[in-house]
Amino acid sequence: MPHEQHSRERAALVGLVTGAARRADADQSLDELAGLADAAGADVALRMLQERPKPDPATFIGSGKVAGLASACGEADIDLVIFDNELTPAQLGQLEQRLARKVVDRTQVILDIFARRARTREGKWQVELAQLKYLLPRLAGSGTALSRLGGGIGTRGPGETKLETDRRRIRVRIQAIQRDI
Repeated sequence: MPHEQHSRERAALVGLVTGAARRADADQSLDELAGLADAAGADVALRMLQERPKPDPATFIGSGKVAGLASACGEADIDLVIFDNELTPAQLGQLEQRLARKVVDRTQVILDIFARRARTREGKWQVELAQLKYLLPRLAGSGTALSRLGGGIGTRGPGETKLETDRRRIRVRIQAIQRDI
């Protein structure tokens, strides 16, 4: 059977230039992020820098810029949006909802690269442990909207039970890996 070729995702890189930061530094950081994206298996098709005094608490880059990014992603056929900065669980949820695409931050890209390159059993466990510890609080953030699906007294939304199951599985897996290491 011929060697199976993995299709690479088309990525948009997004950076933020705040108060004291210089645009040249932000451009250099996006260049580095492009290298990380390439190592993680993505082709960079779009780059966007936003200048703001400070990050927007809800969307990191502001609602107007998110709308512009969403239409640019549609035009460029983007699969994945990578933010140069670490996002809060709430920001991640808002951005995925508004952009209708997978959104990750720099830390997730780096963890993905480590996962791809880990060869020993212990190395793979350490990477999985880091990924799970990073995912756990973000899982809680993404499940808040789902927990209201059922509504009413005595009913639990279908998302809430799945969220609790996922959290428990992650905690059990973290304990198992820590024991094995």
